[in-house]
Amino acid sequence: MLTLKRFLVLTIICTTIPVVVMGQVRPGVIGPGGREMTVEESYLQESIELMIIREQSRSDSRDMKFIALEYIGDAIGRGLRHREIHSALEFLALEGVVNVARENGRVVNNFPDVRRQAATYLGKLGTPEAQATLMTMVNRDNEPLVISEAVRSLGIIGNNENNEVTRTIAWTVNRFHGLNPDNFLALSALDAFERIAIANGGLVDRTTVDTIIRIAEGPYITPVQNRARLLLRDIRSLSLGQ
Repeated sequence: MLTLKRFLVLTIICTTIPVVVMGQVRPGVIGPGGREMTVEESYLQESIELMIIREQSRSDSRDMKFIALEYIGDAIGRGLRHREIHSALEFLALEGVVNVARENGRVVNNFPDVRRQAATYLGKLGTPEAQATLMTMVNRDNEPLVISEAVRSLGIIGNNENNEVTRTIAWTVNRFHGLNPDNFLALSALDAFERIAIANGGLVDRTTVDTIIRIAEGPYITPVQNRARLLLRDIRSLSLGQ
């Protein structure tokens, strides 16, 4: 829950949004009444929006966190890539896993569905900082659905310097493979491998190829196995320049 102090701050700031700030018009940014906003007005609006996102993301309420994620998705859709956006997403993505709150020994901020949605928006954010957070999620989270979404987002970003991303994804699939094979995680990994291969002209890491073979031959449903076999064929074609 928001503290009374935070609530009052939000209320005061939100009621001051209509204040007109004179200055240079910012082309393409439309404010209330359909007129173009000045640079100062636009900056003020973004600052208030980012402050609200920050406060909502740190609320104890799961519902408030989802509202923050909705605002984050809208901001990213408008092309906003401010560091505050990543900061809020990182907090939401690691809450309950890295940032743990306990009451009477019980974790009270474990929201896998929030972390999963944060992983989706980190992929859309696409910055190096977003990739680093996704890598932490893959390494530290224990929820297959959360990890699967983080893996998928790493594939969307596509960067694979020194094969670090593909090796981490392969390690994660293998971590679950022995004790609790997960079809959705395997499928997300295959999708990420394909995207990364296309973005980088193929895959050269043997660990990754071995993991794809393990999925093709492992205890997964037939569509996942077939997807792995097709990916092996496509990777071979990429390596041959076909």
